[in-house]
Amino acid sequence: MLDAAEHVFAERGYRGTTVASIAEAVNLPKANVLYYFKTKEGLYKEVINRLLVLWMQHMNEMSADQHPGEALPKYIVNKITQSRQHPNASRIFAAEVLHGAHYLREPLQNELRDQFEQTCDVFRAWQEKGWLDPIDPEHMLFMLWSSTQAYADHGLQISILMKKEQLSDDDFEKGIELVTHVILKGCGVKL
Repeated sequence: MLDAAEHVFAERGYRGTTVASIAEAVNLPKANVLYYFKTKEGLYKEVINRLLVLWMQHMNEMSADQHPGEALPKYIVNKITQSRQHPNASRIFAAEVLHGAHYLREPLQNELRDQFEQTCDVFRAWQEKGWLDPIDPEHMLFMLWSSTQAYADHGLQISILMKKEQLSDDDFEKGIELVTHVILKGCGVKL
């Protein structure tokens, strides 16, 4: 049910989605959906919470003890793979932020901000060890997110410009290779 809801919310947005359309997508009566989630807002919040967990899990895998030459490439692979496997999650997140983050504001101010600050502290620790140039950790994360999530948020545009129905395994591998190269070189990762 959550997978179907994620798909419908990504396709139609919050306002354009009805509980009936989600029920239709899972071939259940509307009453069954409402039994579990009570309201469209409750269902949407559950979809948002699920995508936040997905988002933050890979940030949490980086630590000050890991070398950025290992941790950053792994993070980039995970984020681009995540964009490929869960493009709707990225699209819902982006649309929610673009529309004022009404349902995301609290998690953004709490869980995501805490994880964001922890990850920035990891980057600062790498800098103190001389493994990373003195770059701004916050803006580095923004750059990482925008470059990796582009494969979900702008996947259709990318496919059209590359004259393809959809991106291939090779396209994603090339994206991983380039983003990794640019990030490691741009941040002066010392191996």
